Amino acid sequence: MSALKYSAVAIATLLSTTVSAKQFWSDNSFSLLKGSSYEVGDEDRTVYTFEHASGHSWGSIFTFVDRIHSDNTGTDETYGELGFSFPVYEPKDSFIKSVYVTPQWEFGENMNNLLVGAGVNLDVPGAKYFNVNLYQRNNEFSDSNQQLTLVWAFPFADGFVYDGFLDAVNGTDDGSVGGYNFTSQLKYDLGQHFGVEKGKLFVGVEHTIWNNKFGINQSFVPFEVDENNTNLLIKWHL
Repeated sequence: MSALKYSAVAIATLLSTTVSAKQFWSDNSFSLLKGSSYEVGDEDRTVYTFEHASGHSWGSIFTFVDRIHSDNTGTDETYGELGFSFPVYEPKDSFIKSVYVTPQWEFGENMNNLLVGAGVNLDVPGAKYFNVNLYQRNNEFSDSNQQLTLVWAFPFADGFVYDGFLDAVNGTDDGSVGGYNFTSQLKYDLGQHFGVEKGKLFVGVEHTIWNNKFGINQSFVPFEVDENNTNLLIKWHL
């Protein structure tokens, strides 16, 4: 199945899941990223991203689809994730705001991975959210392994937001090595100065530090697998 078909299935799953549930909030956005320091493939890329996040009576959804254009060769690829959070415990007056189970699906041109895990939403001072998740990864083309994920958002000053994620994985028995992907964005609400509703139009930068990208062992390849990449960013919330 192609990545575009995976995307269609993901969106259909998203819609069918929310039909009978009460929705408390939702956010949709489009982003444009432009960078020239990518590793493992072409250096110059433009990434178009659609994101959806929503909260429901049963839990929450986060999904995104990237359309990645190579400026060097003109080729395109698609990557996406679809994740759910189902709360199982919400303590009162605690540093832990909620405990949840969180299945996730990764899909792409050559990827169809299912992650099953659990996480906690922490009451970190100044954070809009701060989540810690631990997954068992069931990978289509390699042995299973584990993943630790941190996700955060810190609004500050007047219109600035610092958010991002850290994915750390261990190696697999069939040769994939452990590593981490630390990606964060520093954005400013520029639209508020041009008659756009607050919280809608952001500009900024995204920076990625990716150690052993895609689990590739540097000893076995003639190209660089550690990425240190800065992208220019425009993000529009619908």
